[in-house]
Amino acid sequence: MSAPIKVVGVIGAGQMGAGIAQVCASAGYRVLLHDVDTQRITAGLGRVGDNLARQLSRGTLDARQVSETILRLEPAQDVAQLGAADLVIEAAAESEAVKNAIFQALLPHLGENALLATNTSSISITRLATRSGVAARFIGLHFMNPPPVMKLVEVISGIGTAPSTYARAVEFVGSLGKTVVNAEDFPAFLVNRILITMINEAIYALHEGVGTIDAIDTAMKQGANQPMGPLALGDFIGLDTVLAIMNVLHAGLADSKYRPCPLLVKYVEAGWLGKKTGRGFYDYSGPSPVSTR
Repeated sequence: MSAPIKVVGVIGAGQMGAGIAQVCASAGYRVLLHDVDTQRITAGLGRVGDNLARQLSRGTLDARQVSETILRLEPAQDVAQLGAADLVIEAAAESEAVKNAIFQALLPHLGENALLATNTSSISITRLATRSGVAARFIGLHFMNPPPVMKLVEVISGIGTAPSTYARAVEFVGSLGKTVVNAEDFPAFLVNRILITMINEAIYALHEGVGTIDAIDTAMKQGANQPMGPLALGDFIGLDTVLAIMNVLHAGLADSKYRPCPLLVKYVEAGWLGKKTGRGFYDYSGPSPVSTR
């Protein structure tokens, strides 16, 4: 019988990685946060602290819960420190080459019973698992953005994932208070196959002059009851990530309906990636976002 998961390693201290670390620490797990850039670890822990402070001010957490969560979070500057983890979750950039390099660096240190998970939003779990060297212990855990707020986690097995790995992963996600949805190992899985394709179609509507940025986002908020318009959502996700997922869908399913919109490509080429760069379909330099077209 596998030992219970007590220590979680998270690789990647960006928005997703820091959010996943916060969720795990809030649920009572000791968390080791690692990034190749040590400054990002500091920034990621700072982001978690800011999030917890906001929850404290709103009354959704008390001071004891905040302090206990912070105490469970530890920086791991060296990947070797993740050898203490019972589960390691990779939450780095949506690049297969980057993820494979991370797995190869981690493999000599990974515990013999530890699970290895990826937070990829689109890439083949089977292919990543094969390159990881621990296919039977490899699983996809796709947290939604932002992880502390969104309740869903997609759990995806590769063709070589052991049933016991899937069972442990489902139990772990449940312990975080999240809802589990099983998705098969197809490009972009369930949520992003539908969501990112919708964003791409909204960009096509803009590109073809069907509507302005404001018209498209207002139409979907008021006409489809979406909390955020698709172009604003693309900016929030990151247009480089939207493009990467569309490329995976287009290559993996060989269907022209998944062709990335040329306007999306141009925005990414220009470095207009959305909120994280201060400019995407909206300009975020002022007190409120202003459409850029």
